Amino acid sequence: MPKPTLNEFLAIFGRIGLLSFGGPAAQIALMHRELVERRPWLTETQFLNALSFCMLLPGPEAMQLATYAGWRLRGTSGGLIAGLLFVVPGALVIFVLALIYAHFGGVPLVQSLFLGVKATVVIIVIEALLRVSKRALKGVQGVVIAGLSFLAIFALQLPFPLIIAAAGLFGAMTAQGTGAIPVAPPARPRTARTVAIWLALWAAPVGVLAIANQPLLFEIATFFSTLAIVTFGGAYAVLAYMTQEVVTQKGWLTTAQMMDALGLAETTPGPLILVTQFVGFMAGFGSGGILLAFVAGMVTLWVTFVPCFLWILAGAPWLDWISGRPRLSGALTAITAAVVGVILNLSIWFAVHVFFGTVGTFHLGPLSIVRPDPATLNLAAVALALLAAVLLLMRHWPLMAVLALTAVAGVALSAAGLNPVASIRGEIRPPALSITRECTMVGPLKEGRKCRARSTMET
Repeated sequence: MPKPTLNEFLAIFGRIGLLSFGGPAAQIALMHRELVERRPWLTETQFLNALSFCMLLPGPEAMQLATYAGWRLRGTSGGLIAGLLFVVPGALVIFVLALIYAHFGGVPLVQSLFLGVKATVVIIVIEALLRVSKRALKGVQGVVIAGLSFLAIFALQLPFPLIIAAAGLFGAMTAQGTGAIPVAPPARPRTARTVAIWLALWAAPVGVLAIANQPLLFEIATFFSTLAIVTFGGAYAVLAYMTQEVVTQKGWLTTAQMMDALGLAETTPGPLILVTQFVGFMAGFGSGGILLAFVAGMVTLWVTFVPCFLWILAGAPWLDWISGRPRLSGALTAITAAVVGVILNLSIWFAVHVFFGTVGTFHLGPLSIVRPDPATLNLAAVALALLAAVLLLMRHWPLMAVLALTAVAGVALSAAGLNPVASIRGEIRPPALSITRECTMVGPLKEGRKCRARSTMET
């Protein structure tokens, strides 16, 4: 395979980073076209093996695929350049959008725009569910795993990492041999040194924040570091877990803000997991203003994407050897099936919070199920979602065009007197979100503290 010059390398991966709209499927297709079809930089086998490897890892598979391709072409420096070019353009846009949202998100016009975005997000997640289920549910076992995964997170409220771990363990234990020819491991991979370097880079800011006594930033760093380890199946799969934590447990965002975050991330290039950057930014803004918001956003980016470089740069030399391991393949298959159930839960969760102004919870023993109030059904939101469904699922319009049209339609409905924003009660983002921390002394001698963030609305 010919090795590209540095200028060619920068031009192509810069192009990929700037044009990587539309989620993982579109991003992977773009890379295949640029790196395999138009240029003989990677073979079909190399590309597909790398894609399978990245799907086995936690984190955004498209960004990791770009990093691997850069490593394959120009070594460690190539991997770093390719990964950064895939992330940085979208991250810069997210910072700008988050800043605008923090200051103007409570303006009625902006709220009307975001109603259309939220309605479209419901259809986007359903489309992701359909796409992943076609790939993942190839037999009865896959359907059963998906069904159990859905019940575990929807009705039993089990943690997402536990569900993924159980599915992966089951898949590895029940995997059948593939008959693939064994491949020898790499001769001098220097894996231990690579892992040590990137673990140190990952942990350094977390340690600094702990020493500097920055509780919010430290909590953000540890939470998103944990998220980086369990994000199997892409951003859609982990959104339910992240939303549960940042809205219900930590109080960093409201439900409506979380959905706005996904809508904004859908409009930017780069991996959808950049939604975490928006969450970190808003958590910092609600607690300490713009400066803390930017620092929180940078901390979130660091602990989200440094692990991606760790997985790829440590694992890339082993890829050919890993490709022949049937148990790893079995774990991936089971995890992918479980992700279908998780995304189904996310679809329902988003839909009820967009279409209904009041959403309660029904408890029956260990079961805990969302229960919307039918009297608060928002017909305008339903109409906007139906419009998005027709354009995305039936007419196959570009995502950006659909988001723009539904946002304008939301404003038009409000101008016509239907006032769709007001019908969603307090779920739409208020003018300001105040974050406070409540702490109690715990332990036999009251020597420790247990704190929980609580959000209050300033109207």
